[in-house]
Amino acid sequence: MEPGAVTRFGPRLAFVIFVGLTLHLSLFATARIGEVRPDVLLLIAVAGGIVGGAERGAVIGFVSGMAVDLFVHTPLGLSALAFSLVAFAVGTVQSSVIRAAWWIPPATAWVASAAGILLYALLGALIGRPEFLEPRVLGVAAGVATANALLAPPLVRIMAWALPRDPDRSYA
Repeated sequence: MEPGAVTRFGPRLAFVIFVGLTLHLSLFATARIGEVRPDVLLLIAVAGGIVGGAERGAVIGFVSGMAVDLFVHTPLGLSALAFSLVAFAVGTVQSSVIRAAWWIPPATAWVASAAGILLYALLGALIGRPEFLEPRVLGVAAGVATANALLAPPLVRIMAWALPRDPDRSYA
């Protein structure tokens, strides 16, 4: 990423992250099924990878992860690291997709969200929080992935609106 590339993100993306954080902490905090609820900020990172590519997705993942890390009682930066890695991976894989079918964003969101939850738990265990790797994390990952897959199509459109076009990326 060239110097100054981060400044190209603009106020629309800041607005999307702010609204996503607000929804994550309010509406979706109460919309639980058992221990599962959508992870809107993780989905923003995934959608950033889908729309913006690997590098832009990683930056969006870091910013959205830090935003949520400020409001949860877990190690600061853990969500930012996990979301960045997942968004980078999504952007890398997405750049090799030749034709975008309607089902690719939900399928990508499902796989990436499940991977993001599992990566978060693994990273948490690596830094001294072994309780993050309880067996129930598999069910939580599947539930979050399903909820995020359902929300992916509209959020990918919102991210396409929020991100300025990258001249180095093709938009077929």
